[in-house]
Amino acid sequence: MHVAIVGAGLGGLAAAVGIRLAGHQVTILEQAAELGEIGAGIQIPPNSSRILKRWGLMDIVEAHSVRPRDFILRSYRNGNVLSKQNLVPFAEERYGAPYLHIHRADFHKVMVQHARNLGIEILLGSGVSKIDFEKPSIHLQGGTEFLADLIVGADGLKSVCREALLGHADPPRLTGDLAYRILVKREDMMKHEDLVELAENPAINYWMGPDAHVVCYLLKGGGLYNIVLICPDNLPEMVNTAKADLQEMRDLFDKWDPRLQTLLGIVQETSKWRLQNSEEMHSWSHPSHKFTLIGDSAHATLPYLAQGAAQAVEDGAVLGALFAKMKRPSQLPDVLHIYEFLRKARTTRVVKGSTALRDIFHMHDGPKQIERDRQLTDCEPFEHYPNRWADPVFQKWLFGYDAFKEVDDAWDLYLTGKFPGTEGRFRANI
Repeated sequence: MHVAIVGAGLGGLAAAVGIRLAGHQVTILEQAAELGEIGAGIQIPPNSSRILKRWGLMDIVEAHSVRPRDFILRSYRNGNVLSKQNLVPFAEERYGAPYLHIHRADFHKVMVQHARNLGIEILLGSGVSKIDFEKPSIHLQGGTEFLADLIVGADGLKSVCREALLGHADPPRLTGDLAYRILVKREDMMKHEDLVELAENPAINYWMGPDAHVVCYLLKGGGLYNIVLICPDNLPEMVNTAKADLQEMRDLFDKWDPRLQTLLGIVQETSKWRLQNSEEMHSWSHPSHKFTLIGDSAHATLPYLAQGAAQAVEDGAVLGALFAKMKRPSQLPDVLHIYEFLRKARTTRVVKGSTALRDIFHMHDGPKQIERDRQLTDCEPFEHYPNRWADPVFQKWLFGYDAFKEVDDAWDLYLTGKFPGTEGRFRANI
């Protein structure tokens, strides 16, 4: 089969790699004139690194990555540690795959190169104007019509493919939050005695405070420190990114941990990014069984669980693994049904869980905040524990997900004729 993927982001590349490894022809259509990712740090949790390991990419990804030793939740007032979840050696010992930090651009380059090495064609400057779901075909903005056997929409938060499937405009939803995204040099941090521990200890540090939280971790082999400040959205209407005033940023956190104030004092430039997500769709696939969505085009999320890219990679791995199981094109309707069955409920839980984490992180001082902090400091992790990455039930569900085993189990059930909602195309005569 020939699969056309709209969008060369991490999700589109993951789907392309997975489907190509299954033996099918893949073409990626990307609207940008040149490839590249904006942004800064990204987290690769075990549920995602397990997939990269299966694809033979761990060595090259690790060469660009940092392994954080711990998740650390801190009080905004003084930086006191409220909760710590070990990652090294815990992640590999428990889940067989590491937790990594990487610059988004480095991760993207690795995936692009791997795609090209596999013979995947990436057509740049290929903006989509219309999709014919029945043929199926993609009408490009220059007038060209591109034919394929399946179209996969992977064009992100502001998805043309999503709107085409819905049949109406569906702009991203405002969440009420924005992010300051910042990179500082480790060498600049080392000039300040109170920042040396942060610069030398590879960890994910979270400060939790009223209406805001801060996330920091090392990148680029420890040479850069990635800082994300989450706070209420004050960008003008219709403006989603903008250069930010450094003094305004510092004033927002002037009552926070003195170490954090020192850190923000060495920041030389920053930008604000409006945080948006999308509402859950009834279905990701067209009734023609020749089109589906993956990644942010299907389930854009707030970044608070650090799972957005990981869920897109899972989507691509599951779709690719199902293509490897498929024996003939007539099974495509059942493949798309099983794909959505396996992925939709999980991604919905991640989207809702990310939004719910804001309520945990952004508590105002008071009885609920005091009780939250008591549970974090006094209790062994339990189900619904405020540190979601330490919650033994949620952590296993999140990090223990094996995309390939999920497909193996689903396909075995399908071949018995007991997979709900399929068309019975496992039979040779259909």
